[in-house]
Amino acid sequence: MKILGICASPRSSKSTTLRLVQALLNGAKEAGAEVELVDVCDLDIKFCNACQVCFKTGVCVQKDDFQGLYDKILAADGLVWGSPNYFHTVTAQMKTLIDRMADAVHCQLLTGKYCASVASGGSNFDQVTTYLDGLMINFGAFVTGSIGVAMNQGPAAMEEAEKKATLLGKSLAEDIRIKRDYIEQREMQEEIREYFKALVKMNKDSWEHEYEYWNRLNWN
Repeated sequence: MKILGICASPRSSKSTTLRLVQALLNGAKEAGAEVELVDVCDLDIKFCNACQVCFKTGVCVQKDDFQGLYDKILAADGLVWGSPNYFHTVTAQMKTLIDRMADAVHCQLLTGKYCASVASGGSNFDQVTTYLDGLMINFGAFVTGSIGVAMNQGPAAMEEAEKKATLLGKSLAEDIRIKRDYIEQREMQEEIREYFKALVKMNKDSWEHEYEYWNRLNWN
């Protein structure tokens, strides 16, 4: 069982978001998972240029650190996404990574994976966790839960959030182990899956890779 943590705070070791991601991974490790932490801000990931070549070939034309991280994302059983709240959403580094994953959402490549999200902010950390959780459902993954901390509540709030993150990590590992079925999320995913299948069929002449991918699955 492999769980990959992705932190997108530019504050490096000073990051409260990083502390939450690490606490969650520690909990997952205690529950038997193999864990890895990636700091997106240490990588060179360029902006998506909307060329749609990945839809046609399955490979991005840009030569940077994206493909290595993307391979790890696809190989993981579980994912932990972490970002501070920057003006009501994730950081630019996290958004850049997400934008490069358009082929993954079209083909629902995170199906069968389980995810959790963490965030920190002056107050409204839930704006970030709600965004990330909804995004993961759109990519086909189940969401075990999320944890955040409002830094205006002081150091005690951070300590409590770390404890909750550790417990969430254990729950994430358990979900992967038993393949928990979140019925409400699955019903949402089924609608999303039908939408993207229809979209790919409509663009089958130019999105050859994605059309062939769904063909291999017999459109199921």
